[in-house]
Amino acid sequence: MPTRLLLSLSICFCVAIGHAADAPHPIPVGLDAYRSWDQWDEQKIGMRAYMRSTYDRRGGNEGADASHFLYQLADDFNVTLDLEGSGILLFSRYNHWHGSPWHYVVDGKDYIVQETSTADPLHPNPGSTFLPLAPFPSPLNETWATTKGADLIWSPIPFERSFQMAYTRTRYGTGYYIYDQFVPGTPLSHPIQSWNKSVVPDQDVLDLISKAGTDIAPSGAKEAKGKISVPAAGAVTAVALKGRETIRTLTFSIPRDQALVFKDVRLRVTWDGRQQPSIDVPIALFYGAGTLYNPDNQEYLVKAFPASIRFTNDRVYLACYFPMPFFKSARIELAGAGQAIDGVEWAVRTLPLQTAANQLAYFHATYRDMPHPTPGEDMVLLDTRESEGAKEWSGSFVGTSFIFSHDGQLRTLEGDPRFFFDDSLTPQAQGTGTEEWGGGGDYWGRGLHMSLAFAGHPVGARTPCSAPIPGGPGCDANEQTVSANEQDKIESAYRFLLADLMPFGKNAVIHLEHGGTNESTEHYETIAYWYGLPSPSLVETDQLQIGDAQAEHAHRYSSPEASAPYVISSRYEWGVDTLNGKVIYPEQEDHGRTTKGTSEFRLRIRPDNLGVLLRRKLDYSFADQRAEVDIADASKTNWKPAGVWYLAGSNTCVYSNPKQELGATEHNVETSNRRFRDDEFLVPRGLTQGRKAIWVRIKFTPVNRPLFPGYPVGERAWSEIKYSAYSFITPKAPK
Repeated sequence: MPTRLLLSLSICFCVAIGHAADAPHPIPVGLDAYRSWDQWDEQKIGMRAYMRSTYDRRGGNEGADASHFLYQLADDFNVTLDLEGSGILLFSRYNHWHGSPWHYVVDGKDYIVQETSTADPLHPNPGSTFLPLAPFPSPLNETWATTKGADLIWSPIPFERSFQMAYTRTRYGTGYYIYDQFVPGTPLSHPIQSWNKSVVPDQDVLDLISKAGTDIAPSGAKEAKGKISVPAAGAVTAVALKGRETIRTLTFSIPRDQALVFKDVRLRVTWDGRQQPSIDVPIALFYGAGTLYNPDNQEYLVKAFPASIRFTNDRVYLACYFPMPFFKSARIELAGAGQAIDGVEWAVRTLPLQTAANQLAYFHATYRDMPHPTPGEDMVLLDTRESEGAKEWSGSFVGTSFIFSHDGQLRTLEGDPRFFFDDSLTPQAQGTGTEEWGGGGDYWGRGLHMSLAFAGHPVGARTPCSAPIPGGPGCDANEQTVSANEQDKIESAYRFLLADLMPFGKNAVIHLEHGGTNESTEHYETIAYWYGLPSPSLVETDQLQIGDAQAEHAHRYSSPEASAPYVISSRYEWGVDTLNGKVIYPEQEDHGRTTKGTSEFRLRIRPDNLGVLLRRKLDYSFADQRAEVDIADASKTNWKPAGVWYLAGSNTCVYSNPKQELGATEHNVETSNRRFRDDEFLVPRGLTQGRKAIWVRIKFTPVNRPLFPGYPVGERAWSEIKYSAYSFITPKAPK
């Protein structure tokens, strides 16, 4: 029996006995996402992913985007993440042990997480492990001793009502965190239940991840293989497949002496006769490395879960295990890169495809070559609105592979990732740096190589001690640095997302800052991996502009305690305002209201919805905005609670980055000029399905908490600039 069907049966049985064969599988959550990795390509409708971090709120690179806290409850309790509602923390990254002991407050219960270097950080333990160890075992979790600079936690941390993360120490406290929340009523592989220290990852998942770099494809797949010659120019078809199948393995091997020529050969894959290939990429970068140069004679350049590059005495083997469905045909081509190559062996393994087409998505690898990034502006790695002639896509963003320098420069790694999904103008994912995104810290100890299942820095020269890294590791007097040739100078990294993948229902726009303030002039090459079906699963159905009398009347807006409309001139969080005297992001104007009471309004939705997403544009100068949300049908009867809408923090944060490792916590108050923010609330399916419209009631419930003890609380209010309603729907099958 195919692996996909076996896993689906085991998961579905505990959720819905009698689940229809053609109905969508429940979304695999937590450890089930690893077990069900063959469902990577399936739609995740009703699931939202967010990435928060300690980024510099003013758009710069202060402290290397470290130590910016939402608020401080005490000098040893500095909060970086504060959530209400149910969800799962899927990933956390810290720079070395900095910030530990960390507080993980799950549904009100405080758990301490640290590692063995925490006790004496001035003399870090070279074999550091997490404490407690049992909930955070390798290879699901790794400390800086393995990653060359970062503590990485992939153990899922579910919470039913709330979650807080706080740092005890604040020196160099940089971090980012990915979490999921779900439309209540969305079928999941298992219920979300509060985490505690006795929750230990199951051995089968650890064993599975340990197989990274090996053949993880399911047994019983049909295999086609052959040998071709790649011309110096033009393309040759390796294989053309017909039918309705899923590619489970795509491998190539070449003579080892052809590796440096083969690295730039283009891999092109076209699904179902579409007009453009969904994969058109340099082959080495597609498999996770910017080059196939291997001066240290490593067995593996890349030993990741979905991709690997392995060397033997006479050949190089490239393997990919991303599931890739097609419904009629697949054409796989190789295009020459200036020199003919003989003896290229290929193999493709497929399984029959049984899942409905509108429940899946095509696999894409979108390549960008950016030799001259625009000063001040983020690089755009992916904008699905410009992909293959379709404006709307439903799917998931699942990772990147990228060259961040062709000249051995590591300072480009200060650039932050910023990801925007489904029309949001606030990045739902905001990171702290490029090597952080790639699983490293302190530039991977000035360029050390590492390759983990989901993150890595597989190639590139080391930075010599003559070029120290600000805030980074010192130099060992006995250290020998590598003399970099042209291939050595190609610096690349990868980051793959599985349990922490990021779904979207309409569009995805993936940005990466080049340098700490978009000032780098390095030559970047990037690949964004994503699944996409050219049909939306999230559609905007209504919009209410607050302060517009006609719009308020049409939506029957009522807020007796609301302020008069006021004008706001500000910005979203898009990067630096100016660079070298040039204004990059000028202020914009909008208008809205604030209330300390209750607002009600009516919004149109689609009756075939699978839940509703409410998005609010707000003035983030008002801290810790919290409200209780009730929903009623179009007749405004039967009000029912929908949950709490809470956004912690404000555009004012507290910055604490003492110069010494054990320095006292600081209380530096910083206010950015970025007051505009988009925030989301997920309305349960049971309150929206079958309805053409809903009434929404927002009741402000103030959080009267100071930025830190002794600091004035300041005014509290609920800000309303614009409300938008989006309906989750079932996408259409591809034509």
